[in-house]
Parts: sequence; structure tokens; C-alpha cells
Amino acid sequence: MARTAQSETLSSHVYTELRRAILNGSYEPGARLKPSELRLEFGVSVSVIREALSRLAEQRLVNGRHNQGFRVIDLTEKGLRELTDLRVLIEGYALRQSMARGDVSWESRVVAAHHLLARTPTRSEDDPLHTTEQWAAAHRDFHTALISACDMPMLLEMCSSLFDASELYRRLSAPLTAPSKRDVACEHQAICDAVLARDADLAVARLSDHFNKTTELLMNAMTQS
Repeated sequence: MARTAQSETLSSHVYTELRRAILNGSYEPGARLKPSELRLEFGVSVSVIREALSRLAEQRLVNGRHNQGFRVIDLTEKGLRELTDLRVLIEGYALRQSMARGDVSWESRVVAAHHLLARTPTRSEDDPLHTTEQWAAAHRDFHTALISACDMPMLLEMCSSLFDASELYRRLSAPLTAPSKRDVACEHQAICDAVLARDADLAVARLSDHFNKTTELLMNAMTQS
């Protein structure tokens, strides 16, 4: 039976709200997500909740196991290292391909995405410890623009999946990032400059360093906790 437009809208709404809650820390890593409780919270059916949770599982923000239900993913040092290594390898390759194939239109997309990112406030006065949703969206658009000219749909899909998986780690690192310790805007500018200069080795090196700095911040925090 075909899904109704209302069902799709409800599922998208629940997915968006649950994703925001997980990324903002309202549900801690490892927390159990019970469809029977969430359906009451959102006022929707269990099937709508399960569909939203399944989408979150595809993004590796939630684990769904048979007879064990759904849980927010646990954050581990091993998982963080593995995720970072994969992003360095796969997204670095995607960037090389994008730079080799990208034209002036692609350069314009990169410049526009970086301009928006640079002009979007990272934090708000109401919540100075966490990045804003607007900045998070602009951040994703910038990294997507960098590799958008690779002309390899499967590769782009893999990069998108890895980005989703890393988003929870990245957001948890935000309170640990002070201007005196790290200038993320400068890192993005440096990546953009190398890309526009068509220096693939430098661009990939700066992208890798960008990923690894986030990892090191979180690794230090995990070790000290």
C-alpha cells in the first residue's frame, strides 16, 4: 500500500527532531530509544517512529539490533579513529578527483559555499557551547561542494554517509574548541585557498589535518574523562 503524504511528512518531522536532539546531546551516547515512549512524545504511530529511527541508523547515529531495539551510538576511541581514517582516505580521494574534473562553475560553487560558511555565526548567545544548526548546514554544504565535481555518485554517497557518522563526534568536540586553541574558520579558508590554487596535494593535506584536529580534541577529552 502506498504511503500517504501525511505519513511521509510525519516521518520527516520526527526524524529531524530526533536527529537534532541526538546531535545536541539531549540523548546521550548509548541511550535507549523506545518507540513506545517516543510515539507518545511525538503523538504519532510506532511505525512512523521506527521509520525515523531506521533513517538515523542509516546515518550511523543510531544502532538498531534485532530484539534489542534502538540506541544512540556509543562513542569509542576505536570507532573515532576508524571513522577519521576512512574520511581522510575516501574524502581525500574524492577531493582529488573533484579538483581534476572541476571547472569554473565548480569553483564558483566552492567559493559561494565557503562565503556562506564564513558569514554564518558558529555559535549563538543562547547556546555558546554548541554550533548553530545554520552553521552545521553551511559546514556540510562546503564540504559537499569541495567534492561535488568528482562525478562519481557512489563515492559521493559514501562521503555523505561518513559525514553523517562523524557529525555526532564533531558536535561533541565543539565545547572543547576555543578560539585560542583552534581557528576552524582559518582551516576552512586554507582548504579553499589550496583548492582554488589547484594544488591537490596541499588541499588534501589540509583537509586531512582538518579532520585529524577534531579527532585529537575528542581523543584527549576521552582519555581525561
